[in-house]
Amino acid sequence: MKRSVLTRYRVLAYVTGVLLVLLTIGMIAKYLLELDGAAGFTSAVGIAHGWLYVLYLIFAFDLGSKAKWPFGKLVWVLLAGTVPTAAFFVERRVVRELSSQVAGPAAEPVKA
Repeated sequence: MKRSVLTRYRVLAYVTGVLLVLLTIGMIAKYLLELDGAAGFTSAVGIAHGWLYVLYLIFAFDLGSKAKWPFGKLVWVLLAGTVPTAAFFVERRVVRELSSQVAGPAAEPVKA
């Protein structure tokens, strides 16, 4: 498997995770604290998270199909973008698991 497949999954996992945490904070500010301006923030972050979550789904599915994951594991990784902070933990576990399968660039000797 190419390193780029894992890298693009990792980037989207972090972006989706951060946006979901921000969306959760925005929802708390909007509905519990009733802060002015929280509605606009929540709307903008919600739209961004929604579109980027679709990309996350595509990249995670691509990664899972190339890693030949069973269906249950694939669903678990796909749903990680819907639970605040779960994407960070799942991403770390996936990277640890797949690091031996990733074909990286050949190591070049360091010249002094």
